[in-house]
Amino acid sequence: MGESPAKALRRILDSPGVHLGPACFDALSAKLVERAGFDYCFTSGFSISAARLGLPDVGLISYGEMLDQGRQIIQAVSIPVIADGDNGYGNAMNVKRTVRDAIRAGFAGIFLEDQVSPKACGHTRGRKVVSRDEAVMRIKAAIDARKESGSDIVIIARTDSRQAVSFEESLWRSQAFADAGAEVLFIDALASKEEMKAFCEIAPSVPKMANMLEGGGKTPILNPTELEDVGFKIVVYPLSLMGVSILAMQNALAAIKGGQIPSHGSIPTFEEIKEIVGFNSYYEEEKRYATNTDRVSLQNVVTSIRARSDD
Repeated sequence: MGESPAKALRRILDSPGVHLGPACFDALSAKLVERAGFDYCFTSGFSISAARLGLPDVGLISYGEMLDQGRQIIQAVSIPVIADGDNGYGNAMNVKRTVRDAIRAGFAGIFLEDQVSPKACGHTRGRKVVSRDEAVMRIKAAIDARKESGSDIVIIARTDSRQAVSFEESLWRSQAFADAGAEVLFIDALASKEEMKAFCEIAPSVPKMANMLEGGGKTPILNPTELEDVGFKIVVYPLSLMGVSILAMQNALAAIKGGQIPSHGSIPTFEEIKEIVGFNSYYEEEKRYATNTDRVSLQNVVTSIRARSDD
């Protein structure tokens, strides 16, 4: 039996350098992340809400829908997957249930935030956070759920207080989360490289996560070398796959509406699509279970084709 997803993620966190993790939103996008050679990936609440419901990430998608989508993603890949646990879907007891079910689903890690309900998406307006005590208690509940389950899932503590309150508040909460046992720290919507550096200086033994929100978020976009120099260990790219998918679909629809098909180079060949989805590996595995009847039927088809060709 191989290492667990959580152990694989811990190995990544313990290894040198900065590690990049694109966010996926369904089984296919997760497979593409793995095929591209990434060591792990995130689930994106923003993108899952958009893909599954066609709705914004403002707390409308339910706990059960997020968990179900996560299970489909995990089953499609062999790399570790980090769950977007939102705010735990309630109080500390809800957080414990959320973590326990993430463990059962096979997630390698889960990040939990300190927003109120209904939550708001990162880098958007209207974010509010719970009190310091409640925020810390959520992380303690998550740690307890992990211990009680005998799991080693990685608990990532996120605070949205940089935007909701102040930068100083976000530093205080991050330190408190580290003291409570969080194993990775994440401040969303840091507004400058200087803030990013200051964040990485607190609780120096605890890895830090950066959010490179594509397309115009509040946090400066740094390249991987710069992120490593600042002090980050893992990096999420939350909207790249969703964003390019939207644009590609819009372009394809415009072409079809104009009486054409998507241009060569903008769409894979049918053979390439079949390979990505898994037809070829399915056919190879299917051969292991072929019966004599299957072989006779196949031979009859081949003989019939040859006979028609001779005619």
